[in-house]
Amino acid sequence: MLKRILALLAIAGTALLYGCGYNTMQAGDQQIKAAWAEVVNQYQRRSDLIPNLVETVKGFANQEQQVLLGVTQARAKVGSIQATPELVNDPQAFMKFQQAQGELTSALSRLMVVVENYPQLKSDANFRDLQAQLEGTENRITVARNRYIKAVQEYNTTVVQFPTNLTAMIFGFKEKPQFTVENEKAISSAPKVDFGKPAAPAPSPAPAPSPAPAK
Repeated sequence: MLKRILALLAIAGTALLYGCGYNTMQAGDQQIKAAWAEVVNQYQRRSDLIPNLVETVKGFANQEQQVLLGVTQARAKVGSIQATPELVNDPQAFMKFQQAQGELTSALSRLMVVVENYPQLKSDANFRDLQAQLEGTENRITVARNRYIKAVQEYNTTVVQFPTNLTAMIFGFKEKPQFTVENEKAISSAPKVDFGKPAAPAPSPAPAPSPAPAK
C-alpha cells in the first residue's frame, strides 16, 4: 500500500513539475548554454584570424601603426575576458564581454577603411583570403547571436510569466542577460567612405620672405 502511495505521489509530482514550467525552464537553460557556446566559438574564430590579418596589412601599410595597434589592443581586451558558460548568468560580466567585442568590431571596421587606400594590399591573394574568412565569420557571428537572442527571449518569457514565474522563484531560475547595443544596426555596419569625392586642395605655401636690402 505504501509503495502504491509513493508511486502515486511521484507521478503527481512529475505532472506538477511538467505543468508548472520547471522542465521548460531546464530545457531553455540548456538551449541557452548551447547557443552561447556557438557565439563564443565564432567570436574565437574571428580572434584567431586577426594576427595574420594585422601582419598582412603591416607588410603593405606599416605606417598605419595607430589603426593596427587599435586592432591588436581590442583583441587583447577581448582575450582577457573569460567567456565561460556562467557568464550568461552575470549581467555585468556579460556587458563587459559585449562591449569588448563591440570595440573589436569597430577597430576592424576602421582597419578595412584604411585598406581602401592600398590597392596593392587589396589585390594580395593572402589578404583577400583572410578578408573572405573574416566576412564569413562575421556572418556566422550574426547567426549565432540571433539564435542566442531567441533562446534567451523564450526562456525569459517563461521565467516572468504567471504561473511559471512562481516555479522560477522557488527553484531560483532568473532572467538571462540579452545582447542590447544602442543603435546596433549602425554599429555593426562598416563605416562608408566615398573615395569619389575630390580631396580638398592643399593650402598654398606662404611666400618666402624677401631678402633684406644690402646696406
